[in-house]
Amino acid sequence: MTTDLSPAENLRTTLYDTHVAAGARMVPFGGWDMPVQYQGTIAEVEAVRQAAGIFDVSHMGRLNIGGPNAAGLLDTLLTGSASDLRVGRARYCFICNERGGVIDDTIFYRLSDDEFLLIPNAGNRAAVALWFDRQLAQHYDGRGVQITDRTMATGLIAVQGPQAAGIVDGLLEDFSPGARLARNPGRQPQPSLLRPYTWGRGHIDGRRIFIGRTGYTGEDGFELAVQSSDAAHIWERLTQAGATPCGLGARDVLRLEAGLPLHGHELADTITPIEAGLSRFVRRDGGFNGADVLDHQRVYGTPRQLVGLTMPGRSAPRADYDVLADGEVVGTVSSGSYSPTLERCIAMAFVDAAYSEPGTALQVDIRGRAADVTTTELPFYRRAG
Repeated sequence: MTTDLSPAENLRTTLYDTHVAAGARMVPFGGWDMPVQYQGTIAEVEAVRQAAGIFDVSHMGRLNIGGPNAAGLLDTLLTGSASDLRVGRARYCFICNERGGVIDDTIFYRLSDDEFLLIPNAGNRAAVALWFDRQLAQHYDGRGVQITDRTMATGLIAVQGPQAAGIVDGLLEDFSPGARLARNPGRQPQPSLLRPYTWGRGHIDGRRIFIGRTGYTGEDGFELAVQSSDAAHIWERLTQAGATPCGLGARDVLRLEAGLPLHGHELADTITPIEAGLSRFVRRDGGFNGADVLDHQRVYGTPRQLVGLTMPGRSAPRADYDVLADGEVVGTVSSGSYSPTLERCIAMAFVDAAYSEPGTALQVDIRGRAADVTTTELPFYRRAG
């Protein structure tokens, strides 16, 4: 497999010129130049919660993994089973090292019996590629699996919010689901009939679209993979249909409100899924890297646990701030922000297990000031219905 492991400068998605022309503020992120906001983070969060927003997520990796040993290789690398995933479906899980630490979290789709699409995070694409190559050589002598990096050849656009399904339905000229639809009312198949974590294919203005019913905001929606040459046109059609362009700032607030982890914050190669409260995404039959460590943690617990924190006002806890109990450090904030949806400050933090019970009163050291916070269950926000 060929992938650019160490580019001399930040990469740019196929939509870079579109963002600049629209007045987006661009920032470096995960080795890419990305839009952090257009009209403002709060307005963009509200657009997604109340209507629909679109995000350029082309910086995320697209790795096609195929061949007679593809499912077997993935079973040794992923905490979610590839072998029992049906064609037409997708699954969220982790790529762990031998210590159970998370190299990356990922969604993978089964495209056919012997072909999968894996979506690694932007900054981890090179690390995942190297890890897969190493494991392929170790377990299969480099044979029976072909790994193709399609990141630069394609674009990826997320459409999220309560109006997302109507917008995508209205633009598709045709649609073919990859698996049986959630319901079949006897009319033409539409993306809105897809179950969560399934996929389909269709066309917008004759341009091919791969459609996964997935997202990272806590809202309903889709992620659309397109050819790079078609991405700007599809982006324009989505905005014309009413979707609001959104940047990384809104995406981070939305995922935090929904209690979703971000690699490098709630997940890392020194943090396990069990510590992060995500054991439901770790299969129990073992056979993958780190399985013994994770099984032990599942049975005996972990010294620290991920919790939610809430506090009034707008002076939000930030990553790496200390969490205190009676003046003693008992944890560290992993992510924090003001939540425009909840109109309060929220954060996720790793704390000593003794302080993880919901409703526990703690403090966060915010630039030398001990601010009162309360632990709470995650997520902070759930969409209606």
